[in-house]
Order: sequence, then C-alpha cells, then structure tokens
Amino acid sequence: CCCTLANKILMVLFMVLLIFATLFGNLVTLAVVLGTKHFHTPQGYLKASLAVADLAVGIFVVPLSVYAEVYLMVTDSAPEWTSYNSQSVSFHPCNIIGPIFAGCTLVSITTIFFLTIERSIAVLRPLHKDSVITRKRTTILIVLSWVGSFFLAVCPIVFSSEIALEYNSCSRMCNYALGTIGKFPSQAWNILLLFPTFDFTLLGGTVVINIISLSSIRQHSRRRKHLAESESQSTTKPTFSDIKAAKTIGTLTVAFTVSFTPIAVFVVGNVLGNKWCNFSFFAFWILATNSCWNVIIYSVRDQKFRLRAQ
Repeated sequence: CCCTLANKILMVLFMVLLIFATLFGNLVTLAVVLGTKHFHTPQGYLKASLAVADLAVGIFVVPLSVYAEVYLMVTDSAPEWTSYNSQSVSFHPCNIIGPIFAGCTLVSITTIFFLTIERSIAVLRPLHKDSVITRKRTTILIVLSWVGSFFLAVCPIVFSSEIALEYNSCSRMCNYALGTIGKFPSQAWNILLLFPTFDFTLLGGTVVINIISLSSIRQHSRRRKHLAESESQSTTKPTFSDIKAAKTIGTLTVAFTVSFTPIAVFVVGNVLGNKWCNFSFFAFWILATNSCWNVIIYSVRDQKFRLRAQ
C-alpha cells in the first residue's frame, strides 16, 4: 500500500501535520486546564490526563513513523531495524514505542470512561456530586489508570515468548506480532484478543452510561418546559453546565468509538490469519488522529474553554 512516490509524500505530509495538530491542540488543552482556576476540578484533571496521553502519541509514536518513511524515501531502503522484530535484536525502538501507543490508547479509553462516570453522577445525583467526586479520588483513579494501562500494554511481550514487536510495513507503526513461530499459538491468540475485549467492554459501558445520562437530561428538559420549577426543586436537578459537559463527554465517546472500531476489527481479523495491509494502515492512523480531536470537541462544545483558548 502507498507504493507510489506521490502517495508516500502525501503520507509523510499527513503524518507531519498530525504531529503539529496533536502537539498544538493538546498543549492548548493543558494550558487552559492548568492555567484556569475554573478548570481545577475532577473533570479538568481527567481532561488533562487525556491530553497528556494524546501528547505522548504526537511526541513518540508518530515521529518514529515519519523517520522510517523519510529514511525510506531518501535512501530507497528502510532502516535496518525495520527488518527485524524485537526478539531478533538486543534493542528495538518498537520495544518502547509499541507499548507507549498501546498504553496511551488504553489510558484514553479508561479516562473517557471515568469522565462518563463523573458526568453521570453530576446529572443523575447532583446533590451527591461534590461528596462522591473529589479531586483526591480523581487523582488516585488517574494514577491507577496510567499504571494499569501500561501494565496491560507490556503484558504480551513480558508474559508470552511467542509475541514480539515489529515495525509493520503495512500500518507504518510498531505493532505486536509473532516472534519466531510461524503460526498463532492459542496462548498468543488469547493474549492479543485481550486488547479489543478490554477496550470494547469499557467503551460499551461508557456508551450505556452516556445513554442513561442523556435520557435523564431529555426528561429533565421536557419537565422544565411544562412545569414552573420551585427553588427547592431546582437544587435537585443538574445545572446547565453539568448538562453541557455531559453532552461533550458523549461526543468524545462517539468520536473515540468510531476511531477505535477499525483497530478492533483488524486485530480480530489478524488473529484469524488475514493480512489486510491497506486496511491496517487506515485503521491505525484513524486511531492516531483521535489524539487531536479532543481539543476540537472542547472548542465547539464548551464556550468557557473556547474563550480561554483564544
């Protein structure tokens, strides 16, 4: 795939633009969240964690692909390390970059899940929001999210001698692959399927919680149109900002689900023996572009964020 010179130039240009978009967008997000007292909340902490995970993709993952592809175009031969997997050499760049990409993807999924839980409590139980959702508890969840995600990311190469990391010439990224064994053993098969299973379990739960929250918001809006709420009633209802934030997190969930679904399909197909070279390229890079979507969604959905970003 992408075998012509014009396609290779367009591909590298796309990667470079993605780096700048990811760095700029997420640095803006961190500047707004950390530099504005209004965003020093559990929700703000979670958005900052999500921005750091996306920044790591722009700083470490995409530049390695740019280097490999530019090297290939200039010298007409790929870097030597792309010809071997991580089991064949003492040091392989993919031993670092592969787990970073997988770990940051898992961090993004768990963070969106936590954001959904936080917003659902604010919408469904507004009186309990401040007592249940605290900055200390949120910080602990963020730390556990990063530790747990990167533990899962290194599990395949730590606990299975059948799985290695390699620079895939189809996806143009560091991917998990078989080591020296010619076919998928059952253990490697099960380990590789853990990723889409874990991810879609969290994403499925996130979608369900978002549906419940948005249904509650819709019911509240209908009641507000037909009833004149007393002051005591309004204190038990979610605030306008909570409703807007819940809709924003719902949009984030849809965006991430759309970007992750091709990867899950590819992993299952790869385990079953399908190569899907062109599809793997689009699947991995659609997921990578998700790293710069969040700031766009915040800017469109959150007026206060938009004003601070300007």
